[in-house]
Amino acid sequence: MNEAAQARYRVGGMDCAACATKIDTAVRRVPGVEDVSVSVTAGTMTVRHDGSSDLKAIEKKVIGLGYSVAPLTGKAPVRESKTDHDHAHHDHAHDHKHDDHDHDGHDHDHAGHDHADHGHSHGTEEVEGLHGHDHGPMTGPWWLSKKGRLTILSGLALVVAYVVGHLVPSIAPYAFIIAMLVGLVPIARRAVVAALSGTPFSIEMLMTIAAVGAVIINAGEEAATVVFLFLVGELLEGVAAGKARASIQSLTTLVPKNALLEADGEVKEVPAETLAVGSVILVRPGDRISADGTILFGESAIDEAPVTGESTPVRKGTGETVFAGTVNGDAALRVRVTAAAEDNTIARVVKLVEEAQESKAPTERFIDRFSRYYTPGVVVVAALVAVLPPLLGGGAWGEWIYKGLAILLIGCPCALVISTPAAIAASLSAGARRGLLMKGGAVLESLGKVTAVAFDKTGTLTEGKPQVTDIIAYGRSEAEVLSRAAVLEQGSSHPLALAILNRAKADAVPVPPAFEVEALPGKGMTGKVGGETLDLLSPPAARERGALNVEQDERVAALNGAGKSVSVLLVNGVAAGLIAMRDEPRDDATSGLATLKAAGVRAIMLTGDNKRTAAAVAGDLGIDWRGELLPQDKQRIVGELKKEGLFVAKVGDGINDAPALAAADVGIAMGGGTDVALETADAAVLHGRVGDVARMIELSKRTMRNIMQNITIALGLKAVFLVTTIAGITGLWPAILADTGATVLVTMNALRLLQIKT
Repeated sequence: MNEAAQARYRVGGMDCAACATKIDTAVRRVPGVEDVSVSVTAGTMTVRHDGSSDLKAIEKKVIGLGYSVAPLTGKAPVRESKTDHDHAHHDHAHDHKHDDHDHDGHDHDHAGHDHADHGHSHGTEEVEGLHGHDHGPMTGPWWLSKKGRLTILSGLALVVAYVVGHLVPSIAPYAFIIAMLVGLVPIARRAVVAALSGTPFSIEMLMTIAAVGAVIINAGEEAATVVFLFLVGELLEGVAAGKARASIQSLTTLVPKNALLEADGEVKEVPAETLAVGSVILVRPGDRISADGTILFGESAIDEAPVTGESTPVRKGTGETVFAGTVNGDAALRVRVTAAAEDNTIARVVKLVEEAQESKAPTERFIDRFSRYYTPGVVVVAALVAVLPPLLGGGAWGEWIYKGLAILLIGCPCALVISTPAAIAASLSAGARRGLLMKGGAVLESLGKVTAVAFDKTGTLTEGKPQVTDIIAYGRSEAEVLSRAAVLEQGSSHPLALAILNRAKADAVPVPPAFEVEALPGKGMTGKVGGETLDLLSPPAARERGALNVEQDERVAALNGAGKSVSVLLVNGVAAGLIAMRDEPRDDATSGLATLKAAGVRAIMLTGDNKRTAAAVAGDLGIDWRGELLPQDKQRIVGELKKEGLFVAKVGDGINDAPALAAADVGIAMGGGTDVALETADAAVLHGRVGDVARMIELSKRTMRNIMQNITIALGLKAVFLVTTIAGITGLWPAILADTGATVLVTMNALRLLQIKT
């Protein structure tokens, strides 16, 4: 097989970055493997191989290290991962106002691909004994996991050893050695497998050396206690780290388990996961919607807060898109399903976050490299502390070997290694819950450096569809002018026609049927209603007929000057009114831009629209602008901003934005954007809010601050205990508690990011 392929696995029992590194190192040694990416928080591993690899050998390697492994998919072309990833953005990046054709168009990309894991694969059977870093179960209470049972057993053995040692002091040392072995044997077994797989300096190895060394210097009681504390610490750490994973997975519980399916004239309750694309479901008032779909019949207020975070319910009617997990308000709806359960909005958000976590951030890569040299360094320092003072200064061997072993435990890099991925995982999850999707840690890290944001106009700063802004009536009421214009536009799908029809509907203006309606190419529409001849024309076409007087002409020019398109209504050949339309700024555009400005970020609008319209919209928003730009011009301007020393983010939603999105330091696609924009972008703002760009930048800055705090906590505690150990103030117990404590502190600090209300 020449084409590169990939296999994806669910890996159980991983909760720290050291685990991921061990698996990565071991699997890379399997012949034919080209690349490995492991996500700790998602509990997944993706292996890219040339097709000659023995996939069973890969699974055996992982199992040998003490993890459970279950394939999510078989082999798939590498491109599919990218497609899946990008379309995950696309298919749920829709504001309710967009058509659902995109959902239909891309469902096939996902068929049977990777999604089925969300609900059931966490209960994968785990391997007996488990390595020192299986921090807790994927599901169920911790005491039912094999790791939990091992910790309890180790604790009981320690208690028994204390009791026996107290009753029969002569056999106390042996009792403690047996108690220690209960916990140490599984740890030592993993240490040996890891060493043979290319990771000689694993935490299991450090632990094993320290425990065996303690026994040799007759500190068996301490050795047994340290092993037990180590297991307790790992369990605590796992419970903390598991929260980040649970927060992502908890999204999947928003979708109800059952749905009311309409088939053969009957309504029956079926499991939601069995719904096929195209089937019709009934959603009662107050029910959660069980699938992504399009409303066939009914109109209701939909509470989208569970999915989008939008606090006010959105009114939706026939033809509009609804998402799985949202709550139907006040009326029954019939909905045609547009995505299977494994492809619905929520499944894709989960999938996207999981995949994003497999892409490591630059800081994380630095920590990985650092720990590669740091751990062997710790072993060397510990050995020197144990050996040099007795050899050179005549110190007591037992005392200095003890101190060396304590340093070995202090030096465990666990807290340091987990400091970055824990924060990034929590941040990606917090962002996803608020509609801020980032394709990996590197993007999250880059966003905090942004000093300039270049916005597209149409569909990004503005709604992307014209709205009626002015109705000027001559000799009639505004309602009559609007009613007659709407009569001619019935049945048209042109954006300006839709603007008039939407305004007529909003104002509850009657729209009687018209006769002999026909289009006048390049000029407008004509027709008859109620004995009147109606024409809706462009200003040049109205001038041709001599229908506009000087005052009306000046009014048209003024409206055009404000960037508005104008239609002239003639009744029986006489000007009866002007209707002006413009693509208006989004409701939150002004406040969103103000937030960016307050954060010291420069904003600029780049648009292909004419300069008059661009100037009018930019004037309303108070933003710098460039107009009449081709895609290559937008790309060039982004390049120029970068040359000025600015770190540039480009925000857009169309094909014409793709080159500039790719050229920017960070490309951000707006909700409802095109495939190409979402594929090229590094991040996506699902709800199309301008303010979300500022929120994304702020989330990144908070994350980087959190990472620096974590690294400071990890290194600070180590430095303190290093000094106190050499000074003889603290020993093995405080050393292991310091490491575990640092890891739990770092993880809990990272989990604070989940609480961010963006």
